Amino acid sequence: MQKPTAPQSSLSLLGMFAFSLMLNGFGNGLTVALNLGSALWTASAVNLSHMFAARLSWVLLIEGVAVVVVNALILGQVDWRRILGNFLYMVPFSFLVSGWANLIRLTPIMTWPLAVRVGLDLIGVVCIGSAVSVYQRVNIMLHPNDDFMQIIRFRFLHGNAAAAQPASFIPPITISLICWALTKQLFAVNIGTLFSLVAQGAVVGMADRFVFPKLKHRHLHV
Repeated sequence: MQKPTAPQSSLSLLGMFAFSLMLNGFGNGLTVALNLGSALWTASAVNLSHMFAARLSWVLLIEGVAVVVVNALILGQVDWRRILGNFLYMVPFSFLVSGWANLIRLTPIMTWPLAVRVGLDLIGVVCIGSAVSVYQRVNIMLHPNDDFMQIIRFRFLHGNAAAAQPASFIPPITISLICWALTKQLFAVNIGTLFSLVAQGAVVGMADRFVFPKLKHRHLHV
């Protein structure tokens, strides 16, 4: 676990949080638009949206609500400040992902060579991992999925991001498999999904060291 350092100013913390929110939305939107493999939680939401013919933004929102409940059960308490932060993050994030994906689909990116698109998809996953690292450390408010990962990371795995991220992916993997079993179709699962499963935790750990390296985890209550 990282040791605390001198506190950051409120303005710098807000700036880093805003940067991470946009980066997270862009990375997820890019992987959704490319359809070469999204991060596991996003992929599960995409498959649910296809199965129920529902808007992705709403599925992301509902999925997040379910994870809020799971987090409270793991912590053994209802922390209303934490839950409010989850919702305040989740609502703009859900629409950012959908908005970025729709915007990217309007560009010529889908006509580019497959190798280039695969590379961009992997970059999208790296963007997601880097964004998670930043806003987990800022810890003003978290998306429930990444709060879930952080709880597992620091409560059960001694701060090991590389182990915590795959463990936190068990629920979305299960959701995607159920959707596939029921519909015989699988969306947003490809090489990028495998990269996310194997490497996203390591990306978070590396970003902890190299993206805003002076920023350490704040206000951990796990």
